[in-house]
Amino acid sequence: MSGVTNDTEWSEAAPFTQQEHPDLMDDDLSGAFSGFESDHEQDKDSIELELEKAVFGDKVGFHERLENHRTVEDGLIGSAAHRATVGKNVIGETQDNLRDIADADLFILDSGPSVKLPLPALPDDDANSDTDESGAVWHDSDDDRIVVSLQANPRLRKLRAYEDEDLVNGRQYTKRLRRQFEQLNPVPLWVVQSRAKKSPNANRSQNTQVLPDSDSSEGEMPVDSDELSAPPLARILQQPGALLSPGTDISGGKRKLRPEVIDIQRTKDIGVAQPSAITSLEFHPSHPLIISSGPASTISMHHVSPHPPNPNPLLTSLHIRSTPLSTTVFQPLTGSRILFAGRRRYFHSWDLSTGRIDKISGLYGRQSEQKTMERFKMSPCGRWMGLVGSRRSGGGLINVLDARTFQWIAEVRVESNGGVADFDWWGDGEGMTVIGKGGEAVEWDGRQRRIVGRWVDEGAIGTTVIAMGGRGSGAKDLGGDRWVAVGSSSGVVNVYDRKTWGSGKVPPRPQPRRALDQLTTATSHLAFSPDGQLMVMASRLKRDALRLVHLPSCTVYRNWPTSSTPLGKITALAISPGSNLLAVANEQGKIRLWEIRA
Repeated sequence: MSGVTNDTEWSEAAPFTQQEHPDLMDDDLSGAFSGFESDHEQDKDSIELELEKAVFGDKVGFHERLENHRTVEDGLIGSAAHRATVGKNVIGETQDNLRDIADADLFILDSGPSVKLPLPALPDDDANSDTDESGAVWHDSDDDRIVVSLQANPRLRKLRAYEDEDLVNGRQYTKRLRRQFEQLNPVPLWVVQSRAKKSPNANRSQNTQVLPDSDSSEGEMPVDSDELSAPPLARILQQPGALLSPGTDISGGKRKLRPEVIDIQRTKDIGVAQPSAITSLEFHPSHPLIISSGPASTISMHHVSPHPPNPNPLLTSLHIRSTPLSTTVFQPLTGSRILFAGRRRYFHSWDLSTGRIDKISGLYGRQSEQKTMERFKMSPCGRWMGLVGSRRSGGGLINVLDARTFQWIAEVRVESNGGVADFDWWGDGEGMTVIGKGGEAVEWDGRQRRIVGRWVDEGAIGTTVIAMGGRGSGAKDLGGDRWVAVGSSSGVVNVYDRKTWGSGKVPPRPQPRRALDQLTTATSHLAFSPDGQLMVMASRLKRDALRLVHLPSCTVYRNWPTSSTPLGKITALAISPGSNLLAVANEQGKIRLWEIRA
């Protein structure tokens, strides 16, 4: 420090002299430094002795503590009764006088008995539990000596294997806790992927199946490969809670909807939020099941049962690496297969009856016209599959495949600038209506393998989507559908009545029954209910952009959705086969479910 010199330090350069401190006498100095000159130990006073005894103990206390320690090692003082007696004595003496307590009585060293006590017979879970292939890195030997009572704690009773079970050891207790956690929390995708890298059979898991990287194995995995499989639907439905629960009605029953006001109630959401937007959503034609998929490359199958205690549980899921999915559908009529595809030159077929998964690669001789198979639709009769071609020169085209063999059958071309906007199959599945982005539409009859009519959408400005509905009340020659709806980039939806149309009688410029302008952004989704009484139109470019339309009045319901309806930006929607459930998916990966009552 500044201002401090070496004059203040004890050194030979600055000796202590009496001249500097004249007030100190020689006797005082000799007495003050007498302790430094003698090696004789000074006697300790009573206070110092008491403090030393309290901190370090004395010789008598040391010998007593040593004797007690030997007694503990011999196992003569390990009982709970003796510890309780010692504890009572300690408490009594503490209340009287803490200073008279020996150090050995103040602290008890619980080192455990030197002899391993026999444990009661406990049920063995090793035979029934799945062994971890990787194995534990380290096992705690104390787990075998710990005994846990499952009856004493009400929160642990759910871990019992049978009603009268009580005691389990530490290792069994750990296994049961892990099993209970895995039942309540599905295995994360990153865990499944990590296990799949280590084990080639990891993609056969019952809860989540993982297909290999399709890009890297395209030349290695043939179409009829036996490497890919998943649990068949029969085994999935045999799981507890997989079938219909009481109160579930998939048919919906016969009812007549009234215009302008609809009775619709929200139920429990389907599953948890997915890691990405859901771009495909479809109900099973006969079972209360629904599948969903999206860019996360995962197909999820849920049981539609919005009733407690476990509403809409997840039955199974399938992950396809490096293949963001665009379209996932059930096989019409039977629902025995699931077809799914992304922006790739191939698609997959999942046979639910056997669990087999096949990869169908390309169209022989038409690779230039079909560079991607992400957009396809199955015919309602289940015989054909329509793929939107990627070639736009000279208009657009649809490739028609046999749904059983996946062989090319025919193509449907439409003369329109910009290619094909969308297409939809007739209600009976014997033909389709294809519309281009410029509004030009063609009617193709699959029985005759030719185009039987052409017409133009009125005021078409960038056609985006087309849908057909009202089966059975329209022209028989055109599939029996009464309604056809066409959406555009401006949000206007034209609804046409095809009741008077027929083969050879298609008007070239028909007038729409109603032009609906409730949407202000491009129409992305159109769907008709199977009973033909309801139409849903939506746009994914704006939040909560969804409207319900009553048929045949073609009026928009004014009481739903409201400003508080949690729709979000809609990416997919579906109506159940019984026309009583509406499922809506959004960009947040959530699936909302509503019940349509009347």
